[in-house]
Amino acid sequence: MAEATVSEDQFICPVCLDLLKDPVAIACGHSYCMSCITDCWDQEDQKRVYSCPQCRQTFSPRPSISKNTMLAEVVEKLKKTELKAAVPAGPGDVECDICTGRKHKAVKSCLVCLESYCQTHFESHQEFRSGKRHKVIDATGRLQQMICQKHEKLLEVFCRTDQRCVCMMCAMDEHKNHETVSTAAERTEKELYHECVMVYLLCIYKYTHINYIFRKYLHVYTFIYLYSYILYYI
Repeated sequence: MAEATVSEDQFICPVCLDLLKDPVAIACGHSYCMSCITDCWDQEDQKRVYSCPQCRQTFSPRPSISKNTMLAEVVEKLKKTELKAAVPAGPGDVECDICTGRKHKAVKSCLVCLESYCQTHFESHQEFRSGKRHKVIDATGRLQQMICQKHEKLLEVFCRTDQRCVCMMCAMDEHKNHETVSTAAERTEKELYHECVMVYLLCIYKYTHINYIFRKYLHVYTFIYLYSYILYYI
């Protein structure tokens, strides 16, 4: 299974993060889907200098590209193997946003790309984004709820004035004069408060229990004392 994962990683397009479609290999040695590298280079037509999206090596004039039939055959075999071995996401699972056809179970969600990834596509995401720090969490189906609908930024600030989470843009704009803290700090403070409340309730319980035992002991002691007194004098 480990070998299959390693092999698959070698045939992931660094642009779309999916298995290569109509694969082409450019002069620097990196491979892409024909449509992906074509789109990238179309955007560079005005500069007349074309680059590899992965290693940034430049080419001029625009290189001609053609489908690598041998590589395409390997990818097709890999797809067939993957379809047999892969377990699709079940009910309640978060689906991988990159998988085409049968969706695999997502293991991680990226709060920058706003996508969830299965293990294979997550590894490709990490490799392609190696120069950038993306915030990644365990796969969640609540990804859109963690993003500001106005600025499409992560809700990483908690406004204590309005008692809601906001993004950095909102914090610097409409919440500029409000009392704000990071969501992590607010979460930590609430967890500490919850722990303090639990400790307090535990102390109350123990005090009540001890008080009950003491009263019971006092009652028994009083009974024994009175009984002894009666026996002695009678």
